[in-house]
Amino acid sequence: MGLNQVTVPCTKLMLLLLAAMSARICDADEVPHSPVIFYLHGQIIEEQGPRPVHERWGLYDYPAVVDALGSSGARVISEVRARGTDVTHYANQVAEEIEALISDGVSPERIVVVGFSKGGGIAIFVSDHLNHPEIRFVFLAACSNWLSSVPDVRLTGHVLSVIEKSDTLGRSCKKLAKRNDELGSFQEVKIRTGKEHGAFYLPRQEWLDPVLDWIHR
Repeated sequence: MGLNQVTVPCTKLMLLLLAAMSARICDADEVPHSPVIFYLHGQIIEEQGPRPVHERWGLYDYPAVVDALGSSGARVISEVRARGTDVTHYANQVAEEIEALISDGVSPERIVVVGFSKGGGIAIFVSDHLNHPEIRFVFLAACSNWLSSVPDVRLTGHVLSVIEKSDTLGRSCKKLAKRNDELGSFQEVKIRTGKEHGAFYLPRQEWLDPVLDWIHR
């Protein structure tokens, strides 16, 4: 991923994301025990930038989502990926960044990987690549038919899946979770906004509340 990390106060994260869309992490000593979140966005942002508008689902406000994830004191690492980013290659890079953080003294229990749609697919591969059962993952509308083409993928860590009842793209991750009998834990929450895949385009409380509870538990 080539993270060009910049140390910033959490409260300034959203403004800096708007100004220069490269990865950010707040000062590691600012809140020593707070979570470190990797947020991996959906594919449309690769194609249209940080605030794209889908013809059916409306505005995807990526800066607002990142700001909401960091609103309770977590430190957020995120960036706008290049168009056509390869899922497995990018997942390898994210896994390497996580290993580097752990080597620098960040406890795996503090690390949370949150991915939506294509970003959720990347997060699934990150979970497969890592061997740290304490790391937590959040999959937002991440599981779909493509998983049948990668039968060897196995989840690790503690996983929360959030799906929207009206969404025809993001399906249940229960079958994926069952591939690993030694998975730390798995929970799945179904929300009902009627917004289909676009339910996760904005920091709606329906999905944000259970995710923040998971992050700060």
